[in-house]
Amino acid sequence: MLKCRTVWRKLAPLARASSTVCRQNVRRTGLTHGRLPAQVPAAHMSTGPTGGGRENQLYFLLVGVTCVGAGVYAYRTVKGDQLRYQDRIDEISSRQEKFNTENSDTPSESEPVLAAESVEATETQVVPKPEPQAEPVPESEAEPSPEPQAEPLPEEPSPPVPDAEVEAPSETTEPPLGESTPVSLKVPSHTPYLLIGGGTASFAAARSIRARDPDAKVLIVTDEPDLPYMRPPLSKELWFSDDPSVTETLRFKQWNGKERSIYFQPASFYINPEELEGAENGGVAVLTGRKVVHMDVRGNKVKLDDDTEISYDKCLIATGGVPRNLQVMERAGEEVMKRTTLFRKVDDFKSLDKVSRNIKSITIIGGGFLGSELACALGRRSNDSGLEVIQMYPEKGNMGKVLPEYLSNWTTEKVKREGVKIISEALVKSVTCKDDKVEILLKDGRLVKTDHIVAAVGLEPNVDLAKSAGLEVDSDFGGFRVNAELQARSNIWVAGDAACFYDIRLGRRRVEHHDHAVVSGRLAGENMTGANKPYWHQSMFWSDLGPDVGYEAIGIVDSSLPTVGVFAKATSKDTPRAATEKSGTGIRSESETEDTATSPVASSTPAPSVEQHRDDYGKGVIFYLRDKVVVGIILWNVFNRMPIARKIIKDGEEHADLNEVAKLFNIHED
Repeated sequence: MLKCRTVWRKLAPLARASSTVCRQNVRRTGLTHGRLPAQVPAAHMSTGPTGGGRENQLYFLLVGVTCVGAGVYAYRTVKGDQLRYQDRIDEISSRQEKFNTENSDTPSESEPVLAAESVEATETQVVPKPEPQAEPVPESEAEPSPEPQAEPLPEEPSPPVPDAEVEAPSETTEPPLGESTPVSLKVPSHTPYLLIGGGTASFAAARSIRARDPDAKVLIVTDEPDLPYMRPPLSKELWFSDDPSVTETLRFKQWNGKERSIYFQPASFYINPEELEGAENGGVAVLTGRKVVHMDVRGNKVKLDDDTEISYDKCLIATGGVPRNLQVMERAGEEVMKRTTLFRKVDDFKSLDKVSRNIKSITIIGGGFLGSELACALGRRSNDSGLEVIQMYPEKGNMGKVLPEYLSNWTTEKVKREGVKIISEALVKSVTCKDDKVEILLKDGRLVKTDHIVAAVGLEPNVDLAKSAGLEVDSDFGGFRVNAELQARSNIWVAGDAACFYDIRLGRRRVEHHDHAVVSGRLAGENMTGANKPYWHQSMFWSDLGPDVGYEAIGIVDSSLPTVGVFAKATSKDTPRAATEKSGTGIRSESETEDTATSPVASSTPAPSVEQHRDDYGKGVIFYLRDKVVVGIILWNVFNRMPIARKIIKDGEEHADLNEVAKLFNIHED
């Protein structure tokens, strides 16, 4: 209709000019014959044989040519518009098919939505309405044709569902993640923000960068085939799922009964790496299946394993770590390694789940967080399948390096009740394969026969880039050595497991937990955009021995330090399941904030006069001391009190009576 109006406006001046010529001819004819113009019959203007005949012929010729030209112009214009409109519809249809194939879910609402997602939604809505395909009719130009408006816009996205649970959709509804960045994909030659590593720290940094710089272009490079995901469920909730296809969907029910995916965001949240350089409003792109093998700090560029080079303005190293293995097992040979799982990634979870369903015995080496969680998870499965689950470690009790001895012994008994056979003070001497079994010989002569081994003996920070980049690796804690702002060089930051940072309260540290990855990644992202903030927020970590026993910790928790524990009787509310039901989140650190710790109020209920170290440790607080100052706190079946613990450590004061300090956590209230 707009084109019809345009054509009419172009023809209107010609029509007015033709009318003027006509009147002038009539007037000249009237004067020639001595008549008044008003007395000349209208027919003489076009049919009179005398006076003005040649001029009338020229006039008709002019009008005819004009009409023919206008008609040709209108036809070509309308035809061209039809072709352009059809091309546009075809393009929209193809884009919609691609969009529907990649993802059909609404992004999670608990995670801040990046500006790139908003831009994408805006682009899908700004679609020109189909134009009418009729000839221009001036009289109807104020009334557009109803047919095009009746057709729905092909790209119109579904409106977001309010109050929806934060979820990243199952990756099985999307194309295989390994195919998201094929070999032929054009990799950006330059990116303002380059994040090396695709874990929690990188995702937190990307989110923080985009929050402070909405038009930022962020490229994440990861050697994993998956988009950024959270690791805690791999050793916790996923094992308690009743869904037989959980290894494919990677969706799980939290202790509070709500379902979610391990992925932070669906694939539609990110833009394609090849589109990053030309993205007007920026965005976050993930280059999967690629590894950075060389870093040129002076030239501000990196080289990938396929010799591709990418330059950057600012770079974050968040390479995480790789699972450690016992040297005696590495020397044992290929047959032993085939029957060994080093648990860390999604593929490790899938592999171990499959193995545990097809063998009769499995042995977990390690008594730390990961080993104990896997032991409890597999132990529960053994009740139904008859799987023998063995956990061995060099300490006297479970979590012996973290918990005081009395609590470590209690935890050991708890793990035994889950169906796990415990072998403590176990030092591995040799591992061999014999008669289709793996034989583990301990230094004290004990022999353990099993079908499969899970080595959960710690994490080695990934510092492969240190040599080419000329970055310092800490000799005591490992990891890239950075300052309090998580900075290794003027334009290079490090976050997550690979960062050995200076804690302004507790000194130099390296932490390997989910909440630290979130906190350090967020801080690094802010500092990459010019915030210049020091690391002061004490990250927490947590572990669950099933849905009924859990603990949260902060600071330096080392069983070699002096400890003071204050305990009380637990109720049905004092479990990880009840805590997540109350907070509405399965990742308990998501509900923790430091704001509520500004003015803690102690409980008015007096502490009961009971023996500290009794056999039933229902709930309580364990304080870790260094030079009479609290440097670490464990909340045993006490939840949503972490801000108070943060404030106690931040204050760094000596306390004459820690029983009074324990009242701040209200552990004596039912």
